[in-house]
Amino acid sequence: MIPAIGSTLPRFDITPVGGAAFPSATLPGAAAGAGADFSSVMSQVAADAVNGLKAAEQVSIQGVQGSASTQAVVEAVMNAERTLQTAVAVRDKVVSAYLELSRMAI
Repeated sequence: MIPAIGSTLPRFDITPVGGAAFPSATLPGAAAGAGADFSSVMSQVAADAVNGLKAAEQVSIQGVQGSASTQAVVEAVMNAERTLQTAVAVRDKVVSAYLELSRMAI
């Protein structure tokens, strides 16, 4: 007999361990429980992205000099690529939202 599809999938318990609550703020740079405004959150995210790209550049330079491992260089470059792709996606969404607002009749 073939088992049901749901019975073959792993089961995960998502209840918090020790009764801990999930954090209220999941954005990087957002203070937990604080009412941060959108512009400060976005500026902190942008600053974190720039710092991440700078760190990846430093690791790449260390790799060229021979003081960093190949694995560290690859991880840093892939992290920088992921950060850049995220920044481009956010920019595209902002431009799209701006264009949508400019088409609205007042």
